[in-house]
Amino acid sequence: MRKSLLSVALAFLSVFAWADEGMWLMTFIERLKYADWQKEGLKLTPEEIYSVNNSSLKDAIVQFGGYCTGEMISDEGLLLTNHHCGYGVIAELSSEDQDYLKDGFWAYEKSQELKPENLYVRFLVRMDDATERIMKKLSPSMSSSERKDAIKAEMEMIQNENSEDGKYVVEVKSFYGGNEFYYFVYQDFTDVRFVGAPPSSIGKYGGDTDNWEWTRHTGDFSLFRVYADANGNPADYSPTNVPYKPKHSLPIKTGGVKEGDFAMTIGYPGSTDRYMSSFGIEQAINVEYPTWVDAANTAMVQMKKHMDKSDATRLKYASQYSSLANYWKNRIGMIEALNKLNTVGKKRKYEADFATWAKKDSKKYGKVLSNLENYYNNTNDYVKNRTYIVRGFLRGSQLSLAPYRISQMWETYSQQDDANKAAMMEQIKPRIEELYSSMDMAAEADILAALLDGYVKSIPADGVIPAIKDIQKEYGSFNAYTNKIASSSVYSSADKVIAAFENNNGDALKNDILSSLSNGLFESFRNTPKEIESLNESYEKNFRLFIDGMRKTYPNRVFYPDANFTMRLSTGKIVGLPENPKRPSDAAGNYYTTLEGGMQKHIPGDEEFEQPTPLIKLYNTKDYGRWATADGKLPVNILSDNDITGGNSGSPVIGGNGELIGLAFDGNWEAMSGDIEFEPELQRTISVDIRYVMFIIDKYANAQNIIDELKFVD
Repeated sequence: MRKSLLSVALAFLSVFAWADEGMWLMTFIERLKYADWQKEGLKLTPEEIYSVNNSSLKDAIVQFGGYCTGEMISDEGLLLTNHHCGYGVIAELSSEDQDYLKDGFWAYEKSQELKPENLYVRFLVRMDDATERIMKKLSPSMSSSERKDAIKAEMEMIQNENSEDGKYVVEVKSFYGGNEFYYFVYQDFTDVRFVGAPPSSIGKYGGDTDNWEWTRHTGDFSLFRVYADANGNPADYSPTNVPYKPKHSLPIKTGGVKEGDFAMTIGYPGSTDRYMSSFGIEQAINVEYPTWVDAANTAMVQMKKHMDKSDATRLKYASQYSSLANYWKNRIGMIEALNKLNTVGKKRKYEADFATWAKKDSKKYGKVLSNLENYYNNTNDYVKNRTYIVRGFLRGSQLSLAPYRISQMWETYSQQDDANKAAMMEQIKPRIEELYSSMDMAAEADILAALLDGYVKSIPADGVIPAIKDIQKEYGSFNAYTNKIASSSVYSSADKVIAAFENNNGDALKNDILSSLSNGLFESFRNTPKEIESLNESYEKNFRLFIDGMRKTYPNRVFYPDANFTMRLSTGKIVGLPENPKRPSDAAGNYYTTLEGGMQKHIPGDEEFEQPTPLIKLYNTKDYGRWATADGKLPVNILSDNDITGGNSGSPVIGGNGELIGLAFDGNWEAMSGDIEFEPELQRTISVDIRYVMFIIDKYANAQNIIDELKFVD
């Protein structure tokens, strides 16, 4: 195994850092020793990867929409990300007559590009270390609340000092459980337009069946364009805006990859828990994840039933269902992988080392492990309840959220005089209509009834929130309750809600039969019981000490911080998976797949595995253009051993010369433990080979206007 990107001649023997493991902060690059890395194929200097004063790779990478990653691939603001990252936007812009999810979309001129309602991209300007500054404001004698207040006050000062009167967005985040702090200066662009995407039969080929699996044959990409004002600054949408010229854009590699080639990802991974204790992992696999799976599945079953009946309903729920299904399967895989890898047992070995080291300062560290164990032992019921509410109701039932969201509008509206109410109504009415545009009432009734039934069967009776107990008592069955909502609730349609506003009928909104449930769900979500607050304070302190102590227990090892939606870099290589008869490969070496393998999966009329007719014709004639391999095959997906997680979707896979070789979109089933334990022999990043992306744009879509603005390298 080779050394990780930021290792300094260290042998990584622990669960916390080893070859190819690590999502590293960009500012650490200056600390690198590059000898090993350069031997593996890197040709770039640290300054070419991350620089504040000069163009570098970091200037080509964006956070897309706050939940994915994207990269600039032309000097005209063209942005590449995953199809599943653009999925919600594509659904928003679609209609029954123009279904861009089903049929795809291509703008052959900039004037044809489509502007979604709300979409932004975020560029990192710079980052810096704030640890010393914040730590000076803290003392061991502080209570948990005093510590939080001191940190918050200093963070606000840092934000104000660096925002340049609102030009930049500044975030200060904690790392290593609150042992270090860094701040990030960003610039946001809000005029982002949809340029193109293949149909879902390409962009989501394999559907939920293939999700998180290898082998894959998915063209998971979409294209957008960032616009700015005439001076290159962020600006609200305007026809006079011009394509943004980024400081750096990635050239496209046409020559492809081979096993062992250097590969690097840069992106915005969302969340990992690599330092979670054995007690936390036990709670995750026995309580949190099973509840998550159950709640999400309950909503999905009802949602899918109605989506299959109507294209209009399918478009309304396409993005919501896709998100639920993605994480539903992910958590199933995590339970399986964490058990199979005996991650709890491995963690306990490291905790034993920590316990031995902690004897050196038993006053400070001696009770850390027992306090962590106590926290998890006493929060199982709370976690189960909260997980079902969040992953079931708040993620699966739009109707249950409606009263709470609308009450926020009413709160402001009701305090205005008549003249201001009339003016406000012009803004509120479209917001209410937008809220209901993504709901089908028949579907919502079935989703809500199923979730209520599943909740009371899953949660111990004494833990069921009062609002749901009241529904049981008054209506007998949850179907009777949702039928009553459909027939008499003001929240059953946008028109009724708008009428309540126009008639100043706040009582109708506040006293509706759905209001108590909605408020009850949000109260449970937002309000933490005092006994849990006390446990949380203990946990935060002891987890911070645990990570601090682990770093001292293993002083010769580099510890990378958990992911938290800040820009990270991961290194790796193009590499396959061990041979597995259950996972047949259609390409030698099992590190890439071809269109031939994708066609072998083709099932006419199947929702997940039907290839579009134009692609079949190109396959039959082998009309692959310059994107084929030397032996005439068309590569589709590739594997590397980069360390990624959710939020990395859309991240570029970059070769040793800084060229784009792939587009990361998934992980693999064998290593679903990845958010908690990196498994070096099995953990892989699944990416779209950039040649397949180019083939779809070039030969399938005939979008030569897009091809012409790209820069290609061998």
